[in-house]
Amino acid sequence: MLQIINISKYYGAETVLEDVSFVVSPGDRVALVGPNGCGKSTLLHIITGQEKPDRGHISLDTHASLGYLPQGIEAARGRSVAQEVRAGVQRLEHMRQQVEVLSQQMAAAQGDTQTELLTQYGEALTEFEALGGYDVEHRIEMVLAGLGLAAIAPDTPMTTLSGGQQTRVGLARLLIGQPNVLLLDEPTNHLDIEALEWLEGFLASYEGAALIVSHDRTFLDNTVNRIVEIDPGTHQAKTYAGNYSEYKAAKAQEIDKQWVEWKDQRVEIRRLKADIQRTKEQAMSTERATTDSSARRLSAKVAKKAITRQSRLERYIDSEERVEKPEQSWQMKLEFGEMPRGGTVVATLKDLAHSFDGERWLFQDLNQTILHGERIAFLGPNGTGKSTLLRALVGELAPKQGEIRLGANIQVGYMPQKQETLHPTATPLSLVRHSAAMSETEARNFLHFFLFAGDDVFTPIAKLSYGERARLLLARLVVQGANFLVLDEPINHLDIPSRQRFEEALEAYPGTVLAAVHDRAFIENFADKIWELRDGKVNVVY
Repeated sequence: MLQIINISKYYGAETVLEDVSFVVSPGDRVALVGPNGCGKSTLLHIITGQEKPDRGHISLDTHASLGYLPQGIEAARGRSVAQEVRAGVQRLEHMRQQVEVLSQQMAAAQGDTQTELLTQYGEALTEFEALGGYDVEHRIEMVLAGLGLAAIAPDTPMTTLSGGQQTRVGLARLLIGQPNVLLLDEPTNHLDIEALEWLEGFLASYEGAALIVSHDRTFLDNTVNRIVEIDPGTHQAKTYAGNYSEYKAAKAQEIDKQWVEWKDQRVEIRRLKADIQRTKEQAMSTERATTDSSARRLSAKVAKKAITRQSRLERYIDSEERVEKPEQSWQMKLEFGEMPRGGTVVATLKDLAHSFDGERWLFQDLNQTILHGERIAFLGPNGTGKSTLLRALVGELAPKQGEIRLGANIQVGYMPQKQETLHPTATPLSLVRHSAAMSETEARNFLHFFLFAGDDVFTPIAKLSYGERARLLLARLVVQGANFLVLDEPINHLDIPSRQRFEEALEAYPGTVLAAVHDRAFIENFADKIWELRDGKVNVVY
């Protein structure tokens, strides 16, 4: 259905993709994985024709159609939610109108004209029904409800929606259009758990193929049957059968085997070098110890044998048979330094309530206590008020009713969802030095732990990727020494190795954490308590 054939892409001297090849067949659910910056989105851009490869080509079956969801969606000005959603079924709308026009024309026609119109009507009706026909209204309702968009009025301007809502509307438009091949670039970033589970169910019954870029491990386990890994070192692709957990196990086994082979090879090379050295020393010893011509000829043969063995060893070391030492990937190093020990009670919510319009209350009568050392995952459907509650907790928003009390010596570190606290003209270096008393050398060494190396520290924040900005926000939390972290979707734009490293850091973090998050693997590995905001109340699940 979709063939990626020897795709190579270069940006100047930088290699992004090198001879990448794989096939997406009907019914396939393929995950494209690899660390941020390895070329996954670039490959999707090449498939959709937004970029041209430097070598290779894309082959799409004649009757196949592509549907693409990019990472960030720019809302079309002047369009309402309904117009944006129905843009996904423009062809169907056109055929519906044609069916209605032909029906009216047939009613007024006679003879040969009516026969000709009947033929045209049959062809138009066949295509209309193939595109979904009159079931499209039910499909629109189903998709909007599944993605948590049913409560948004159809005439709502797209430009008034949040970035997450715009992404979900874009996903709805794509799914309603029912293309043969779905290309999804981080579709899970703005979905709550209910929407994630709905999308998993949709993909399970979807008749086409899907190529998915996602860092949500549970989502990949529940949806894909094949993994294509883009190696950041070789820039090539390798395919693994199964879901993400099966890929991870196969990858670990592969690396373990490579370590064993590399160590065995190293022992053999040392043995061969020692043998060559002994042979050389034997020849030299014989040469020095005698003037006999026959003995000297024998010594020359021994020396020649050593040279032959040396040449053979060098050819072996340079050959494809040589096993490379496994590389340990350069992952984000996140370590929390010394911080003040706060009181046992970190925060108290007393009779807390908030409404933006005085009529619809996001939450009411919230009474909760957060204790030192707790790791709380904050769950709930999108739009229920989780971000609003977190903003109230850190003092960015005054609640309409009730109060929030922070415990003694509590220093709050806040990571917002929208990354709006990062000034676009600032640089990683200036931001860190503004947040803590550091020399330029100290700040650059610190930023290196967060994968900002060399001239990267001078890049304006406006030019950083979503994932790079997320890493920078984490760096700021660390350098500020907060003992209470309030995190609003902190791992949305982190790749899987960085998510796992962040989980490990939180495990060692001596403070308290309240995190709104929808990554189910992260929740399972991190949380010892779960809050769920639903119907205006916070329920403590455990």
